[in-house]
Amino acid sequence: MALEIPDYTPGSDEEKKLVRKIDLFLLPTIFLMYFLSYMDRINVGNAEVAGMAEDLHLSSHQYSIILIVMIVFYVSMEVPTNMILSRSRPSIFLPTIMILWGTITGLMSLVKSYQQLIACRALVGIAEAGFAPGVLLLFSSWYRRSEQSVRFGIYISAPVLSGAFGGILSGAITSSLDGVHGIRGWRWLFIVEGASTVGWALIASFILLDFPTKTRYLSEREKKLAMTRLQYDRIVNSNEDGDVKIGHLRALRNSLSNWRTYLFTIGYSCLNGISGMTYFYPTLTTSLGYTGTKAQYMTVPIYAVAFVCNLTCSYVGDRQLRKYRGYLVSSLMVVCAVCSLIVLTVYNPKVRYAFLVFNASSVWSATAATLAYASSSFGGMDRETRGISLALVNGLGTGATIYNSFLFPSKDSPRYIMGFSVITAVGFLGIFVFLALQILLTRSAKLS
Repeated sequence: MALEIPDYTPGSDEEKKLVRKIDLFLLPTIFLMYFLSYMDRINVGNAEVAGMAEDLHLSSHQYSIILIVMIVFYVSMEVPTNMILSRSRPSIFLPTIMILWGTITGLMSLVKSYQQLIACRALVGIAEAGFAPGVLLLFSSWYRRSEQSVRFGIYISAPVLSGAFGGILSGAITSSLDGVHGIRGWRWLFIVEGASTVGWALIASFILLDFPTKTRYLSEREKKLAMTRLQYDRIVNSNEDGDVKIGHLRALRNSLSNWRTYLFTIGYSCLNGISGMTYFYPTLTTSLGYTGTKAQYMTVPIYAVAFVCNLTCSYVGDRQLRKYRGYLVSSLMVVCAVCSLIVLTVYNPKVRYAFLVFNASSVWSATAATLAYASSSFGGMDRETRGISLALVNGLGTGATIYNSFLFPSKDSPRYIMGFSVITAVGFLGIFVFLALQILLTRSAKLS
């Protein structure tokens, strides 16, 4: 099948219609998948303040281990799972792993000990490992560079809203269902969220698009146009969906020999090291004087403001700053670092809460911008190399949340000097990393 359309005109009505069709199939489906994924990932934080820690006799150190176990297995499995995805069908692969982690989340309602909870979290990490890098690969296989910031902004807004509604839903579930059929509220939390995840995974398998030339929902003309517009943007080559495959080992070598992989991994590690505070939002709000369900509800404004800021920055990133995404992320990291410094040095609860909100808004906005920046910068690679590169950035970057898990021990409450000191330092490091990326990528573009 010929993949190129000789008379292709960027921005034509035909192309706009195709992009709307792609958005219709991909964005709502991926949004809800990530929304539920993130709820399943952070619900342990809400369960912890809803009585799980007391029932299972968990110490602060054990809670940190529970968080780390998932992250370790999540990071270790990202590259292997993306190797599988690059040669499989996203409409099968992504819903399948979603069914797996949803089922395991539901089974967490049955745990009776710290050891059983660790085992479940490890399995959730393995199952979820393929989702985020899989979405990055899928988006980079459908959207042009000038379209990616807004789409990644919508994608990242899913966990932001998930955090907001997660606080509301967790509070409602744990309070209203506590004791129903003799089951504690935090156990109902795992049951309800696990069942929701499995249900949407089944629906998503009928909606989700595959890669451009393999999808079942586009006509032959639309498939050609989908590939041609990416070729025009130098995101894919003509053999992207052909029979020629370079092999996993060669793709891995190509990725590891590219300096972009390392700088984006360091930059994304800085962001994840900061955003790892997400797991401790209920704990941090508790340290400000809120307790129980109220502590869960007070996490909602943090995510609500972040949602608005994220979509605004994503729109600006595509429309105005596509060539200057490094500067955009660096600016957001400045806000993040300064806010962390203020939270570190000021002990008025209301002031700390306000700057915690600003901190979250800047880091979530920077995360979406970074994903779009990495995806477009890896454009032009073959799919396997691009998939491995994105998996390395996402996986190793996410690994930074391992040390974050130990930054907010209960003995440091309410000031958490160690935690906010590290986050401030990491924020300033991120500023220089993304400035370096902007300068080097601009220079590379001029040379090419």
